[in-house]
Amino acid sequence: MSAGAKWWERDTTPGYVLIAATIISFLALNSAVGEAIHHILEAPFGTVGLGEGAHPLNLHLVINDGLMVIFFLYVGLELKRETVEGPFKNPREAALPLVGAIGGMAAPALIYVALNAHEPGYLRGWAIPAATDIAFAVGILSLLGPRVPGGLRLFLLALAIIDDLGAILVIALFYSTHLVGWALGGAAVTFGVLLLMNRAGMKALLPYWLLGVVMWGFMLLSGVHATIAGVLTAMTVPMRDKSGGSPLIAAEHTLKPWVQFAIMPIFALVNAGVVLHGAGLETLLHPIALGISFGLVFGKPIGIMMASSIACAALKQRAPGTFAQMLGISILAGIGFTMSLFIGNLAFGTGELATPVRFGVLGGSFASAVLGLIVLWFATRGATSVQTELAREEELAEQRGVLENIDAPRAPKP
Repeated sequence: MSAGAKWWERDTTPGYVLIAATIISFLALNSAVGEAIHHILEAPFGTVGLGEGAHPLNLHLVINDGLMVIFFLYVGLELKRETVEGPFKNPREAALPLVGAIGGMAAPALIYVALNAHEPGYLRGWAIPAATDIAFAVGILSLLGPRVPGGLRLFLLALAIIDDLGAILVIALFYSTHLVGWALGGAAVTFGVLLLMNRAGMKALLPYWLLGVVMWGFMLLSGVHATIAGVLTAMTVPMRDKSGGSPLIAAEHTLKPWVQFAIMPIFALVNAGVVLHGAGLETLLHPIALGISFGLVFGKPIGIMMASSIACAALKQRAPGTFAQMLGISILAGIGFTMSLFIGNLAFGTGELATPVRFGVLGGSFASAVLGLIVLWFATRGATSVQTELAREEELAEQRGVLENIDAPRAPKP
């Protein structure tokens, strides 16, 4: 993004907005209105689900299961674009961040399990430190400006996107309960209709959104976390129309400001605050807090560096940066924040274990941001941004979506 861009278009702005939302949440929950805020968020005003799967409906649930489905829709659109027209379309180029992301998810999970193995009830949070927050990580990286090589920035972006995909699969497989067969069947049928619409060449977006809402309703009743409907809907949105325009990228760019400046800050306001009253040293040293923070700060760089080194050797491929630069990027990937808080909420809810979860996520993410920035600051001194073939592919996909040059039509893509 150019230096002359409007403030809301800069890569750093979403990160600053999330930081501001976190600070406001922290101050509000520790003020005189903290109890009132908690009551407003948790006060039931209805019931969602049927039979054994029924549970109270409250504002907290509306935000985490309702608004966040739009966040997952946006992530799903980004994933499809990267796969069809971005760097992931080249399996060889995608292999390095893919393997790095797998290592970066496995190592934090193992560290968490090692520190919580004595308490089986705590093991449900094993996936909390496995995710990377795209907005924060890329925002922090952009503070270094053009001195960061383009391939290095793209490696972090690809890593974070694959992390999100992994987190989505984890949520679907491990954090879904009280499965309801008929509702799952309804979601499957709706998804099938969406796929048929894509195959039939339907390019208008409104029918996809309407059926996406229907699928979300089925998911909400099925026991599978409702946000998965956002990802599945995104997978069916067409990439190109006959003129070469992109319904998918148009939708992605329309959703982007809403996700970055409304949905993610609202989620942070509701979920990121930590109540300090009654929280002492035992909370900071709680196994859950230690497992999350150690997983983010140490597990991420260890897993990414080891896996990436193995992948480079196996593929006979050069890393996108020096050892020090790769280390800095790997540390920066320890910024979990949004997705880690989301999984933490699924794992432990808003009870007494929510406090160590938030301490671990916020502490680990802050430490990863500071350490990663310091390492990269020294590792990129005197460096200039060199646009790699991988970066050019990413830029081309972005330009096609933003400019939609109808005067120069391209061959339609699937």
